[in-house]
Amino acid sequence: MVKTTAVLPTRDQRRDAIMQVAREVFFEHGYSAASMSEIAARLGGSKGTLYNYFKSKEELFEAQVRDLCGHITEDALERGGIEGAPREVLANFGERLLKHLYDGQSVKLFRVLVAEAQRSPELGRIFFEVGPARGRKGLETYLESARARGLMNPPDCALAAEQFLSLCKGSAHLQFLLNLIPPLTAEEIHAHIGKAVDVMMALYGPKQPAAAS
Repeated sequence: MVKTTAVLPTRDQRRDAIMQVAREVFFEHGYSAASMSEIAARLGGSKGTLYNYFKSKEELFEAQVRDLCGHITEDALERGGIEGAPREVLANFGERLLKHLYDGQSVKLFRVLVAEAQRSPELGRIFFEVGPARGRKGLETYLESARARGLMNPPDCALAAEQFLSLCKGSAHLQFLLNLIPPLTAEEIHAHIGKAVDVMMALYGPKQPAAAS
């Protein structure tokens, strides 16, 4: 009879399992009501094992913020590319960003953060730095590159990045967060971002020489 050897999960796999279960608990109960005891119970282990990976509930929630927000920003920036033509890069960036912002897990995390930010401003700071601020800086860097190549001409790339992010969200994202409208469909996102890119190119695209009279 051939003996089979059980394959034990790696440390990374155990950490991923903890992150998944903890996310469910945070989303169900909010940050304050969530407990390390319940997370450990759902994992089927002891709190001691949980504390081997995360020293506190605060550290575990911070890891959630960094994991989800960092993933959103990296996807929007890296897949959008930094060497392409402005219309293509801005459209890719905007569409990927909005798809993430309307994603169920992103919305749940944002709502937990808003509820907790007054008690724990540090969590709000971490969210802003690894999410919105990082995305804005990446977009600013692209705009600087496009300006250097003569593809766009924003006098202030930081301001232009802020303007494009505002155009991407529009009023629809706030209405969605307030449960006034359903999430935008992929087709609606595509159309909305197309208009945002049109505005950016009208403002900052290369100017055509005036026709001779």
